[in-house]
Amino acid sequence: MAYGTISEIKEALRSGESALSITKSYLKRIKEFQNLNAFIEIFEDDALRQAKDVDAKIANRTAGKLAGCVVAIKDNICFKGHRVTASSKILDGFESLFTATALQRLIDEDVIVIGRLNCDEFAMGSSNETSVYGPVKNNLDISKVPGGSSGGSAVAASAKLCTFSLGSDTGGSIRQPASWTKTYGFKPTYGRVSRYGLIAYASSFDQIGPFTNSIDDAEIITKLMSGKDDFDSTSSSKNWDIKVNEKGRLAVISEYLQHPGLDPEVKTELFSTIAKFKKIGYTIKEYNFPFMEQLVPTYYILSTAEASSNLSRFDGVHYGFRSEKANGVEETYVKSRSQGFGKEVKRRIMAGTFVLSHGYYDAYYAKAQQVRRLIKNKTNEILNECDAILMPTTPGTAFELNAISDPIQMYLQDIFTVHANLSGNPALSIPWKLHSNGLPFGLQFMAENFNDGFVLNLCKKLEKEL
Repeated sequence: MAYGTISEIKEALRSGESALSITKSYLKRIKEFQNLNAFIEIFEDDALRQAKDVDAKIANRTAGKLAGCVVAIKDNICFKGHRVTASSKILDGFESLFTATALQRLIDEDVIVIGRLNCDEFAMGSSNETSVYGPVKNNLDISKVPGGSSGGSAVAASAKLCTFSLGSDTGGSIRQPASWTKTYGFKPTYGRVSRYGLIAYASSFDQIGPFTNSIDDAEIITKLMSGKDDFDSTSSSKNWDIKVNEKGRLAVISEYLQHPGLDPEVKTELFSTIAKFKKIGYTIKEYNFPFMEQLVPTYYILSTAEASSNLSRFDGVHYGFRSEKANGVEETYVKSRSQGFGKEVKRRIMAGTFVLSHGYYDAYYAKAQQVRRLIKNKTNEILNECDAILMPTTPGTAFELNAISDPIQMYLQDIFTVHANLSGNPALSIPWKLHSNGLPFGLQFMAENFNDGFVLNLCKKLEKEL
């Protein structure tokens, strides 16, 4: 039996299965699907021990809300006593000294952690091809990429190698692979979920979120992970259930609907869905968004600047990989970082260092911060009048492995997802349609900040109505 949702796990427990037997069935399935390269490491002994503990809690009726459920985590989320490498050579052999707050909150509800998942190196990529462990293959078509950077997390949830998985979303790294693997991918509001224990790529963008096979699960998991954390000063104590005045109005953005990079079939389906929403009583309001062309450049200027700062701690001196051919301090830094980081990570560190450098700071970094504020203001303006912004998640469907070698082409895969990271809003990608090429693509909804519960429930309602 392949379990894909929390309700299926609860049903299995009711019908006599144990957390141990459920965990064993997942371990068997992970081994059967090894060719997908989704898992970097399976915590087999640990998971079986956790499962026995959960069964004891079930027996004495002290079990948490996720008893029997199994989670797998992206390889940039820390789990005490286990390795974490962000799929990079530079962190080879590093073992975490603590557990990420988001994960700990799920463990407190008796989730079983089964392993760590492959991702783009330091979460930098849109195809899961930059990992030191090799690319992840899309379980729906192994000749295709799963999307990135959380490709392993998307595939693990889609192929039911765990009940749900955790990823991180900096510019679309949860929603884009969700679109290509027929899963639900949720990026919570920035600050909704603590970033403590998430290896930082770009601190003002990163958010931990779930990949699931149902909206209900995305809601349960995000709610459990949410809340203030003393270890993360950007985490918020805002209530989950914010009262929202529903307007019965959805926004669409003209520049997204008419984008030249949008696959014709995706575009046709988008217009057909808009017509269906009108039919069931929603008002669709079309807006102009004058910053469409600036979204990706602004995102890459700011995220690479933050990356160049965040990744300076990986130096070959304190922990992780150190070059054996280095003599002296400076050579240790240079050789360890040159050999430890992959090509894409080095490209982004160098770009980020350049935009922060003397003489260029005002022209690039400061200007990008100003544009980010304009993007945020315009987004708030739209969402003050509408319940949510409706848009495609991705321009098209998953492409072939090794098909894109031009970095700019790769960056443009994030064209519809970086918006929510720049503005901080919650955004959900839901499985939507199958393309004539047989591959899935998703539909994306973005709501006002901290209206996470609202956007999840809105999508739940829309799914039922359609």
